[in-house]
Amino acid sequence: MPDPDFDQIIDRRGTRCSKWDDMQSAYGVDPDNGLAMWVADMDFRPPQSVQRAVEAAVAHGVYGYPGANRPYLDAICWWMENRHGWQVQPDWVLTCSGLVNGVAMALNAFTAPGDGVIVMSPVYHAFGRVIRAGRRDLVELPLAQREGIYHMDWDSWEGMLKGQERLLILCSPHNPGGRVWTFEELSQVADFCRRHDLILISDDIHCDLVMPDSPRHRMIATVAPDIADRLVTLTAATKTFNIAGAHIGNAIIADPDLRARFKAALMAAGISPAMLGMDMVAAAYSPEGAAWVDALVDYLDGNRRIFDDGVNAIPGLRSMPLQATYLSWVDFSGTGMTPAEFTARVEGTAQIAANHGATFGTGGDRFVRFNLATPRARVIEAVRRLQKAFADLQ
Repeated sequence: MPDPDFDQIIDRRGTRCSKWDDMQSAYGVDPDNGLAMWVADMDFRPPQSVQRAVEAAVAHGVYGYPGANRPYLDAICWWMENRHGWQVQPDWVLTCSGLVNGVAMALNAFTAPGDGVIVMSPVYHAFGRVIRAGRRDLVELPLAQREGIYHMDWDSWEGMLKGQERLLILCSPHNPGGRVWTFEELSQVADFCRRHDLILISDDIHCDLVMPDSPRHRMIATVAPDIADRLVTLTAATKTFNIAGAHIGNAIIADPDLRARFKAALMAAGISPAMLGMDMVAAAYSPEGAAWVDALVDYLDGNRRIFDDGVNAIPGLRSMPLQATYLSWVDFSGTGMTPAEFTARVEGTAQIAANHGATFGTGGDRFVRFNLATPRARVIEAVRRLQKAFADLQ
């Protein structure tokens, strides 16, 4: 496999790309002069194995109903065993239209309107959006900061539950904080769910994007196999390989009764996998795809180091140590500015579109999330712009 060229600047403007074509309306940042560092996709092409699969489908030219999906299922099982040490059976895998859809299907399968759904805040903003839209009660358990990173605060959390909670959504690795949860922490999650009789939805979409010097990511199914009767693990190739437009993800459920309930929710919503999505996943979850991911993570690690060094040199700014994902969570509280004041500098002065921390829930309002999965020249330019925008603090 030739070395991937992550330094190549690919112009995504005018391609119906949310990240670039919508940043003017979302943030007032001109795509001709601005930097898109918000939507969590990458400005890189996927490995050639994926491109070849798409080209073969296009060359065939008939786009009928898909079937014979065993290569797709086998590729998922191969990836989970070889990359994560988790032996998955093909019949455990149900396919959803991306992991936000997977969360929505889990809410429909396992909860009713008015039930409490727990998240650990701040956390991926789509969780709250789906929970509220489904007329469930969003229960935010605030993460604690110690030694600059997030920790689960069990002593405080036990007294915060109301008794109507039915389900907990775990973001593992954590977005936006970039934490890789330890074996001990995952064991505590499992104990908490058993103790409070909760279904556990573990969103592991960033499981392949762990920095080289970080703790190993563990699937909670391998940490606590005894909670299989209450565990749904959500995984996808889309984040790892930058194929989010395929809108395909997996709900991996070992327990047959739990799986039947989730499958019924999929059937009620008319959800079925798309042919091109399955082809792309089967091609991505391969030895060639694995080599590409290894090169990608090394490149992202370099971007992280450059961004952290530059941002942390600005008085009042601090990036949370990034163990996984490509999303830097920057704390602006040391500036003494209001969120409106520091985001005005990020967007107006630096012309960078980045996610407002408040959208991630309780504890996020003093933060901004920056997407580092872009050619290094843009990361360097983002650092230069931020240092200039906050030059009066230096």
